[in-house]
Amino acid sequence: MSDNTKTVLHPGLVRRLLAALYDALLLLALLFVTTVVLMIFNQGTLQPGQLLSYLRLPVYIVVSFLFFGWFWTHGGQTLGMKSWKMQLLQNNGHAVTWPVALIRFVTAMLSWAVFGLGFLWSLFDSRNRTWHDIASGSELHDLRGGR
Repeated sequence: MSDNTKTVLHPGLVRRLLAALYDALLLLALLFVTTVVLMIFNQGTLQPGQLLSYLRLPVYIVVSFLFFGWFWTHGGQTLGMKSWKMQLLQNNGHAVTWPVALIRFVTAMLSWAVFGLGFLWSLFDSRNRTWHDIASGSELHDLRGGR
């Protein structure tokens, strides 16, 4: 009897970080546009003490989540992930849902906030999982050479 299951490969830390760099550049451009929109609604400025000045960080976080969440829930690949041949899926092989994306996003922010320890965790995990992989029940699949 033959085994029809395919071995899933998981990308290592370096490829994850390179994809994150690509995505950071795209996100930075999107946040610049977001800043321009905020400034338009605030008479061309975002000075300390103005309401939109205080809302800027929450708006940036929401825009960032929508950026990543959209790509993760629509094909499982950001541009950086496509470039480095990776795809995000839930552990059961299904597409990522918005609740899973939210857990992943929040946990990834925590992973960065503690000096990248959540990412470095992948060096010690047998499946190269990060904190946000584990917390969200999702994982990156290495698409090089098929799945």
